[in-house]
Amino acid sequence: MSETTEPSPLTVRVGPQELVVRRRYETLSILNDVLIALWFIAGSVMFFSEEWTTTGTWCFLFGSLELLIRPVVRLSRQVHLRRLRAVHGSGPESSQDF
Repeated sequence: MSETTEPSPLTVRVGPQELVVRRRYETLSILNDVLIALWFIAGSVMFFSEEWTTTGTWCFLFGSLELLIRPVVRLSRQVHLRRLRAVHGSGPESSQDF
C-alpha cells in the first residue's frame, strides 16, 4: 500500500521593513486604481451632455495619465525593495505585482 504525502507549504521569510514597504505600495496602487475609475466614470457621465464634452475629455486624459502612474508605482516598489534587500540582506524575490 503506497502512501501519498502532501507537499509542505512554501514558507517565505520577509523582514518587517519589507512588509511595511509592500503594504505602502499596495495601498498607493489601490488608491491609484480608484482614481482611474473615478476619472473615467466622471468623463463618461460628462459625455452625455454636449456642454460637458470638453471637461469629460480632460477627465479621460487624467485617467490615462493615472494609468501611466501604475507602472511607475510598480517600478518604484521594485527599486525600493532591492535597496532594502541590499542593506538588510538578500531575500527571495516575490511575484506579487500591485
